[in-house]
Amino acid sequence: MMIEKTNFYLNFRSLQKRIFYPLISVVIAFSLCFTTPSAALGVSIWDILFQGAQIIQISNISDKQEVQLGRQINQQLLRRDVKLYRNSQINNYVKRIGKRLAAHNTRRKIPYTFQVVKDNSINAFATAGGYVYINTGLIKAADNEAELASVVAHEIAHIEGKHVVKQMRKTAIARGLATAAGVENSKLVQLGVELGFRRPNSRGAERDADRRGLRMLTDAGYAPQGMVSFMNKLKSKSRSRTPSFLSTHPSPANRVQYLQNRINSQRSKGNDGLSRTAYRRNVRPLL
Repeated sequence: MMIEKTNFYLNFRSLQKRIFYPLISVVIAFSLCFTTPSAALGVSIWDILFQGAQIIQISNISDKQEVQLGRQINQQLLRRDVKLYRNSQINNYVKRIGKRLAAHNTRRKIPYTFQVVKDNSINAFATAGGYVYINTGLIKAADNEAELASVVAHEIAHIEGKHVVKQMRKTAIARGLATAAGVENSKLVQLGVELGFRRPNSRGAERDADRRGLRMLTDAGYAPQGMVSFMNKLKSKSRSRTPSFLSTHPSPANRVQYLQNRINSQRSKGNDGLSRTAYRRNVRPLL
């Protein structure tokens, strides 16, 4: 009888540990959510409960984690800094170009999202997890679809090459945000928002994005010359006023020559997107 009571007691204590401690953890998490201010970043209680305390090893972040991170960065950008252009014709046009190009990128598990930003500056940028942003000013600056597609391809290339994630990792280490365990998800989100379109990419990342972007542009059947002609357009505009694109995308003197050499050495797969008339028809709401 004594043995049976002892076994019952031990089993009961084991059950307490399996149920009581997890329950206490949930209660504490909820109490933190309701007592910790989060309005400054617009983060919801559920974001904090399920994502805020997550530690990410950014050196080997998974595609799923990157997509979740990119979604949170995008939410913060739209709440604080970025105003989207809501015209359906323009948005559908950019999305169509984006999907055509993304079909030829090597990171097929990333669900790319293409958004048009209401901003007259000539700029475009990408964040983690497949989010690409194209300013209305850049769309107006392009002369044809091939030129616009070259920029979209370049931004997809930054994501394909994980340049955004690498830049976040480098910055997190430099600021002492990274520990042996990794970086807190909430800190990475804040860092991603900051790096979104305010920090320039390295020249190495730009060269790699040019190479990858040109490959995607060519494989999608667009005229590769569109990338060179748009880069030349940016250079000419920079004589009077440096376009925002060149402040976040450093443009060394030999960049155009590098692109032209690669075009000359590769086999053409199409010459689509050069009609200025067709392009003006597609972007008419902006003209």
